[in-house]
Amino acid sequence: MVGPRVTDAALFQPVRLRSLTVPNRVWVSPMCQYSADARDGMPTDWHLVHLGALAQGGAGLVMTEATAVSPEGRISAWDLGIWNDEQRDALARIVDFVHARGAVAAVQLAHAGRKASTLPEWRGHGSQSLEDGGWTTVAPSAVPFAGYAAPVALDEAGIAGVVADFAAGARRAVGAGFDAIELHAAHGYLIHQFLSPLANHRTDAWGGSLERRARLLLDVVRAVRDAIGEDVPLLVRFSGTDWVDGGWTIEDTDTVAGWAAEAGADWFDVSSGGVVGDAKIPVGPGYQVPLATAVRTATGMPVNAVGLIHDAEQAEAIVAEGRADAVMLARPLLRNPHLPQAWAAELGVDVAWPVQYRRAKPRHAAVRA
Repeated sequence: MVGPRVTDAALFQPVRLRSLTVPNRVWVSPMCQYSADARDGMPTDWHLVHLGALAQGGAGLVMTEATAVSPEGRISAWDLGIWNDEQRDALARIVDFVHARGAVAAVQLAHAGRKASTLPEWRGHGSQSLEDGGWTTVAPSAVPFAGYAAPVALDEAGIAGVVADFAAGARRAVGAGFDAIELHAAHGYLIHQFLSPLANHRTDAWGGSLERRARLLLDVVRAVRDAIGEDVPLLVRFSGTDWVDGGWTIEDTDTVAGWAAEAGADWFDVSSGGVVGDAKIPVGPGYQVPLATAVRTATGMPVNAVGLIHDAEQAEAIVAEGRADAVMLARPLLRNPHLPQAWAAELGVDVAWPVQYRRAKPRHAAVRA
């Protein structure tokens, strides 16, 4: 027997973040494009078309790639930046287009630490040389990521500068019109480097115990919350585990996420890995979802899941069963920017399409037995 048309799929229910309403739970994960062609951190037409297409494809929240809070914080010389007002004003054009399509615009603020000054995959691998425009990287300890150039350990003034850069970047992001801010504390970049004992070998107030290793993240959360005020949602992306014995664990994530919530964070975006290159990661469909669920259970805070979430039924089950509050997609959206609209049709949900594309809208949404 064929049942009634489904119009209340959990995946397409709105969700609140402070004063912000996100129209659905299918979100765009940050994806580096390495397309700031002048190497000045400025967005180009590529970024407008890339992020704009994802907005008009039906995603509820569209997040930029890792956007550097300082020139030396870029993963590569071709990354976006938000360390000056010219970048802020150029990003505002993209934000306006995302808003015009009914999506929420978010920015991921980042500092790559010892994994900065690298080459995009199509330009080679490893660190970019100083002669070719690269720069000396910084980290909690002077320990390189395997195959990369050695970083310089940050001193107290350098750490204070990082915190100030995140706060300034957040203020510019709000000035550009972004609705939500995410702090990148995952994938082996600077904040994750401080969190993980595999990269943080310090013996001062910034290393050793979990509390000391978490100090940079918590200082950044507090500084950014002060910078953006009480209305703007603040997300934190964690690597739930390093997947290496002696490294960062899901229990560490649970604890520090709780501290981050007390400091002003609203939502956790849970990925994994990245601090070392030889981790044995058990990759498979939805392999990181249990990490997100663990953080949700431990903290009582909303989370999103990411990683090999490829079909509508899988994504709907993750949200409907309370394993996460939203899903983030990356590669599936590169293959089909209109995937959220396709999933809505598959789940029997009627969603808005751009008027210019309405002739392509499925005539009959799917039904469930």
